[in-house]
Amino acid sequence: MTLKPDVIVTGGGSECPLALKNATTTIPIVFINISDPVDLGFMKSLAHPGGNITGLSNFLLELPGKQLELLKEVIPKTSLVGVISPSLSAPASKARIRELEAVAKSLAVLLQVVGVQEEKELEALFDRATKNRLDAIMILPSPPLGQDNKRLIHLATKSQLPTILTGTRSADQGALISYGPSVLDLYHRAAVYVDKILKGTKAADVPVERPTKFELVINLKTAQQIGLTVPPNVLARADRVIR
Repeated sequence: MTLKPDVIVTGGGSECPLALKNATTTIPIVFINISDPVDLGFMKSLAHPGGNITGLSNFLLELPGKQLELLKEVIPKTSLVGVISPSLSAPASKARIRELEAVAKSLAVLLQVVGVQEEKELEALFDRATKNRLDAIMILPSPPLGQDNKRLIHLATKSQLPTILTGTRSADQGALISYGPSVLDLYHRAAVYVDKILKGTKAADVPVERPTKFELVINLKTAQQIGLTVPPNVLARADRVIR
């Protein structure tokens, strides 16, 4: 680190924060919008980071369950949902799936959970989804194919399957619903972290915070394409509707 900055701010995925963490143990690092930092190995505790890195996580254990509830509200007949996870063995993925299964049971919804890590697996996955007559597809946070789910969303729409994802960009790419943390709000809150550190607080003493503001986006173009009517009460709650 030849520039010797007072603080480094980084966002979008875990690769850059990890590289920075490996590059310096003294310069404070504030990350924005990454998944569970404990699971990723950045620290042992959110409340007490203990090192030179802290920030704002997008991880919320109960988020997939809330997404499933929303999906059931939009499509009341939903009884069989395919769940795509980037991993079935990572602790964070296991925790999300356990939480999701509990919500699914309360909603009388059956889940088919599949781990997908490479794009070449998608064609076969959606062939099976069509044969199994799934009602919808959920993609868990930390997408399996990077931040761009365009290919996955295209296949889902082609298969006439409603999709719900976390990132708001997913609805712009063609997903029926996106519901998740407001990335803009996380960036705004990061300014408070930087201010604290510049005023002398150590990153080790600044707890990692989880999302508090969420955004719901509905893509009515996709709804029309797959022959679905979104209930007016859901549209009224949407932060943005793509027409």
